[in-house]
Parts: sequence; structure tokens; C-alpha cells
Amino acid sequence: MKIGCFACVEPFAPMAHQLKVIKEMGFEYADVTDNHDGAALGEEFGFSPTVSLDAHPASIRKMAQDADIILSAFCCHANLLDPSSPATYGTAQIVKAIRLAHDLGIQEVITCDGEPRTPFGKSLTPAEQLFQVREKLQTPIAWAEELGVKLLIETHGPVTDNITMMGDLLSALGHEKTVGICLDTGNCWLGGGDPLAYVKTFGKRIGHVHWKDMPEGMVSKRGKIFGCGMALIALGDGVVGIEAIVKALVEADLDVATTLEIAGADAVKRSAQRLVNWL
Repeated sequence: MKIGCFACVEPFAPMAHQLKVIKEMGFEYADVTDNHDGAALGEEFGFSPTVSLDAHPASIRKMAQDADIILSAFCCHANLLDPSSPATYGTAQIVKAIRLAHDLGIQEVITCDGEPRTPFGKSLTPAEQLFQVREKLQTPIAWAEELGVKLLIETHGPVTDNITMMGDLLSALGHEKTVGICLDTGNCWLGGGDPLAYVKTFGKRIGHVHWKDMPEGMVSKRGKIFGCGMALIALGDGVVGIEAIVKALVEADLDVATTLEIAGADAVKRSAQRLVNWL
């Protein structure tokens, strides 16, 4: 199992700095985490850990090489349940991410349904939610298949955190060799799902894992919110049951890349050591 790190470990620092810090903590792998269309002031002036989807791939490649880091995944977490809008990260950005990932030699692009924020998105029936996500992923899937990239759908919303709806979505999307799952352990649990059941149900469809544990104080919010950017505690200090999930992945013979989405250098290092011990 490859253990990488979320490329947002220090606040108000650019992506190049994030990758160097990740290397200093002893990791070889990281993902391309935050990204955007066009230009961004925060990236331009060096206080935001983001990259442009319109950047020349050589600039991102050099950034990773200078830090001696291997980029294992490209994140394009979308909002697919609200109406399409130029101001909403969605289909167009996912396609750009797939094309840029291909140019960088990254094989895994990770997206999600997201939590709706508009009255339209919140009013969708389960059947409408499935259709909405399916429609918005058709073109990205075509690009992923053309370029030989895996499009992984993360447990990060009302559709993907429901194991039955996730199965229905995968069946509706088809393209089994191109479309898979990114299991986010903390987000899945927080949205009301059971990450251990996902491993046992979907097996080889899981192509990447985002590691998070959730503290006991989040139990009252379970099933009411759908995901968080980073965990604030080390793996094994919460209620998700990470050790059992690790062992289930091993038993399923899933040798996948993984990413620690955890805040704080000490918690990150402690989490990585526990993963190694459990493995």
C-alpha cells in the first residue's frame, strides 16, 4: 500500500512548499489537491496551495521533481447536484483535470457528487440525484477512457455515502475498467455510510483510499453533513474503525495508493506509522 499525504499541510503556503514539507515528513507520494481554472491571486502571490488546470504540465512536473515527490492522484472534487454554472466546479473542470493528469502521467483522477447548497439541489429525489450525477459524468468518462485514466468517485455526498445508491450509480455509469471508487473513510462514515461495508461490497472497484478518522464528538452530526476537508485527529484515535478497514483491504488483496487527509505533522506521522503497523 502506497501511503501519501494531502498536499495542504501548512496554511498560506504554495503547492511547491507543501510538497517539500511532505517529503521532509518522510513521504514519497502526494496528490494534486486544490486546483482551479485560469489564474488565481493566491497561487500567483504564493499563499495558496493550488494549481491551475490550465497550467503547462511541465511546471507541475518540475515542482514534484524538485521536491522528489511522486504525484499519485489528481483531485477534482465537484459539486454535481446543484445546477451547472460557470461559478460551480463541475464537468468542465473534471475534463481539464483528466487531460492534465494524463499529461503528468497520473493514472487516478478523483471526483465526487458533493453536498448540494441550492434549493434545486436539495430538492432532488434519489432518482433525480442519480440522473444528475450520471449526466454530468458522461463526458469526463469518455475522456478518461480515451486517455487511459481511471475516474474514481469518492464517498463525499448523499449519493456516494449511501451504499445502495453508490452501487446503482456505478451500474448506471458502466465502463467498469474506467470508473471506480475512492473510499474516503471519514467522509463515508460522516455521511452515514459504513466504510468497512464498502470494502466488502465493492472490492476491486476501490482504486484509492483517503484516510480520515472522526472523533466521538462527530457522532451527533453523522448522516447530517457530507464530508470534511481534513481530519483533526490521528488514525485510530476516533470512532471510524480504521484498523478493521486496513485489514479488510489487505484481505481483499487491494494494493492501492492512499492519501492521509489529516491536519498537523504529528498526527500525520502517527497515522502513517499506525497504518504500517496494521499492515
